[in-house]
Amino acid sequence: MEAPCVIVVMGVSGSGKTAVGQHLADQLGWQFRDADEFHPAANVAKMSAGIPLVDADRWPWLDNLAAAIGEALAREDGGLVIACSALARRYRERMGLGRTGVRVVFLDGPAELIRARLEARRNHFMPASLLTSQLAILERPTPDERPITVGIEASPEEIVARIVAALRE
Repeated sequence: MEAPCVIVVMGVSGSGKTAVGQHLADQLGWQFRDADEFHPAANVAKMSAGIPLVDADRWPWLDNLAAAIGEALAREDGGLVIACSALARRYRERMGLGRTGVRVVFLDGPAELIRARLEARRNHFMPASLLTSQLAILERPTPDERPITVGIEASPEEIVARIVAALRE
């Protein structure tokens, strides 16, 4: 199997995507991007107001992410780790996560732990009240998507060690 040059760390808000993604990128010597950077201002405003996004809101965001992944795949100067919710299979397909050179890491864990993390978080636009809507649309990756699934109960460093070991297999 070809080694990936783009890794998408996915999961619901509060699962640790950003912390794990940053640690993973540092470990691999790759660039890190948070998918939140790609949201149009209108999406951020909706989520900040506690209004869940609908697919029409997501399409331009996902298209921007697909383009960034394509650019990373075309470069020869290192890899890219993206932290992105990528909750539904149709979103992952829109982003082109099935392309050669792309690997998905799914951060999975109990809703109670995730809710506690969201409630403790400060200075983030995503309120804990939207966790229910995120869990409702979450479609866990299936074996044909070749995900690396990791529980979120460990520290980011331990989670990254598990991801790196899985990438080597």
